[in-house]
Amino acid sequence: MTPTQFTFSSAFVLGLAGLVFHRTHLLSALLCLEGMMLSLFIALSLWALQLDATGYSASPMLLLAFSACEASAGLALLVATARTHGTDRLQNLSLLQC
Repeated sequence: MTPTQFTFSSAFVLGLAGLVFHRTHLLSALLCLEGMMLSLFIALSLWALQLDATGYSASPMLLLAFSACEASAGLALLVATARTHGTDRLQNLSLLQC
């Protein structure tokens, strides 16, 4: 494993660990997801550049588009949650309550 691959793999694992172990606020969970998507985007871009394949050059842009959609949906959920519940703490959210 090259140092570049190790760096992006460890960035993804750190984002995943932050998502699993530090889930107190919705905003921190969204930031961990964005960090994971950013590390995947950079790793996929470097992988497409290293292979010199034109077929793989569209996949980082597709991942970036999905990441932007995920971020906008997450921010919309954050605003809706803050308006209805008054906080973004994940412990206060329940699907059984209306």
